[in-house]
Amino acid sequence: MIKIQILLLVLLIIISCNQKKEITNINDNNQHPKLILTARGVQDIRSKLGTIPIFDNSLQKVKEEVDAEIDLGIDIPIPKDYSGGYTHSRHKQNWFILQKAGVLYQILDDEKYAKYVKNMLMKYEEMYKTLPLHPKTRSYARGKLFWQCLNDSNWLVYVSQAYDCIYNYLTEEERNKLETNLFRPFADHISIDSPQFYQRVHNHSTWGNAAVGMIGLVMDDEDLIKRALYGIEGKEMDKTAKDDDGGFINKDGKAGFLANIEEPFSPDGYYNEGPYYQRYAMYPFLIFGEALHNVKPELKIFEYKDGVLLKSINALLNLSDADGDFFPLNDGQKGMSYYTGSLVTAVDISYKYGNADSGLLSIAKKQNRVLLDDSGLAVALGIKEGKTQPFQKKSINLSDGPNGKQGGVGILRNEDIELVFKYASQGSSHGHYDKLSFSLYENGEELIQDYGLARFVNIEQKGGGNYLKENKTWAKQTIAHNTVTQNETSHYQGKYEIGSQNHPDLHYFSSEDENVQVVSSKVANTYKGTDLLRTMALIKDKDFEKPFVLDIMRVESNTFNQYDFPFYFFGQVLDTNFEYKTSEILKPLGKKNGYQHLFIEASGKAIAGNSKFSWFNNNKFYTLTSLTNKIDDLIFTRIGANDPEFNLRRDPALILRRKDSKNTTFISALESHGSYSPVTESAFNSKSSIRELKVELDSQEYTAISITSIKGNTTLFITSNKKASKEAKHTITINGKHYSWTGAYYYK
Repeated sequence: MIKIQILLLVLLIIISCNQKKEITNINDNNQHPKLILTARGVQDIRSKLGTIPIFDNSLQKVKEEVDAEIDLGIDIPIPKDYSGGYTHSRHKQNWFILQKAGVLYQILDDEKYAKYVKNMLMKYEEMYKTLPLHPKTRSYARGKLFWQCLNDSNWLVYVSQAYDCIYNYLTEEERNKLETNLFRPFADHISIDSPQFYQRVHNHSTWGNAAVGMIGLVMDDEDLIKRALYGIEGKEMDKTAKDDDGGFINKDGKAGFLANIEEPFSPDGYYNEGPYYQRYAMYPFLIFGEALHNVKPELKIFEYKDGVLLKSINALLNLSDADGDFFPLNDGQKGMSYYTGSLVTAVDISYKYGNADSGLLSIAKKQNRVLLDDSGLAVALGIKEGKTQPFQKKSINLSDGPNGKQGGVGILRNEDIELVFKYASQGSSHGHYDKLSFSLYENGEELIQDYGLARFVNIEQKGGGNYLKENKTWAKQTIAHNTVTQNETSHYQGKYEIGSQNHPDLHYFSSEDENVQVVSSKVANTYKGTDLLRTMALIKDKDFEKPFVLDIMRVESNTFNQYDFPFYFFGQVLDTNFEYKTSEILKPLGKKNGYQHLFIEASGKAIAGNSKFSWFNNNKFYTLTSLTNKIDDLIFTRIGANDPEFNLRRDPALILRRKDSKNTTFISALESHGSYSPVTESAFNSKSSIRELKVELDSQEYTAISITSIKGNTTLFITSNKKASKEAKHTITINGKHYSWTGAYYYK
């Protein structure tokens, strides 16, 4: 009996040792797959198939897509097109299908997917070894498969994952052939052969770094991995490379993936190019980050710079409106949202490698798909286990700059109203000249818009899908934004070299009181000798149906100037309390700096006191109340002048023009109110709730504005223009009445 017990114990020890050995082998860096989908993850996924609905549904959709492509056959056309053209689109589709087919091979253990990936890669190998530079010469860094190295890098980031998935399916001879004739030359071209593309701090080079690094991880090539992390040895960062949109990159510091984490991200996770390009860059940041986490955990990549990669996902989600669309700050295409594939990646990776924030699961449920890998499995299990909680978007201030000292973006939220206040740095080559600008949303609808970019992305008929010249002549210019323009000249003269050396500073941000939230920023020398201070408050008051915006823009200058202050609204003019005359012949507002693209539709003189303008859009009413004087001009404009190819949207604006002024203050209130039913043909609360705005005090130290409602109640908002700390104590007298408070502002 004792001998039997000893024998059983020995057997158990042997079995246990074998199990530990198996687990060790699965986690061995020599095992494949190991980048995103891991050998351990494959086992876990296979064991749970059929029991995790969102994962199973995602898998089925990918299978149907890949099977359809396999039925069509392999197509590797000789490259010749810009973005949106057939060859460009075909090679782009190929990189997606290769990655998905590789994953299907691992999860379903079906050889047809590995064979498909192998056959396509061999065709690329055959073509690439004799492939010249792309025939289109527009790019500052031409690729071979695509017109720019950026898209070549996209291809390699995805195809690296496919190669990882079928690595063990291939013979050593086949791997050597692919690595010698395709992958290493490909990595060398986008890095060593293209330092103007690779040796930078920019979303382009981030893709390049990730591409070189990921293929290096698959091939266990330490030289490529080092090149990815730290840049090309012996080469300085390129400080003069031009982007395809004509901007310059002029950053100091090191190159490589780590430098691209250090420089563009603020400690809060804001990416200096803006949310549209942050969304684009997050895929290589996070995919390569996950690969490094799995293969080289000693780097602790998700802890780098105080965990900023994972922080950035929360920041990016907060830079979206109620519908999930990203605010179009800087170059940004409207409609881009967290439903895009790169944000599926971001949400899944953040959930697995962050703090398993259950709010992310609600975003994943809206996306209705997960990655077919380890992180996607984690999200699918979290949803299945009922851990989902709403993702709460609250008022937030996101600093800009590597140390958080180069301005930022403040977002005030109350009920369905979202105020986006941009006081960020230039934003690299994708930045716009719009210091202290704002946009306003209600339940996902734009009330006061930021134009975004002038580009039809991947639509070949419009400039090959690339940036249009109007992006420079209109979208980047100051007059295209809701901020002040001086003497019809853009901030920093519209020059990147000047703008990149300057930035606004936060004056204060306060969101503790949900009824009165304020963001305030100041900037010097957008124009020589002129300083700006803008304070915007989102106020919820019992006399108003919805929270309203109070806007105070102070201008101090050494000279007399003309100031233009636009509001880019949507909808139909409803009513004004000032007279205006419509234009019989449409003429441009000016000759340059964006003015040449604005038609004058009507103009008139403001009134002394409050000028009111109401408009109607999407069955809702809106009113702008502005403090004006009799010499102010009010100009109705519409975008579209000097635009023979109809590249610009025909959007309207109302511009308040103040001439021959030195120091001045623009004060306005914006209300959303009422509704209209076309079914019952009834209007509710169609008129403004403001009887009067009035300046009670405007000095270098304080600005005080009284707001009297139509109910006869008056409130007073006072902002400190100098001392703005939460601890600062203030005592002032206005019209014989004493006011004392602690903090940056007073409202009562």
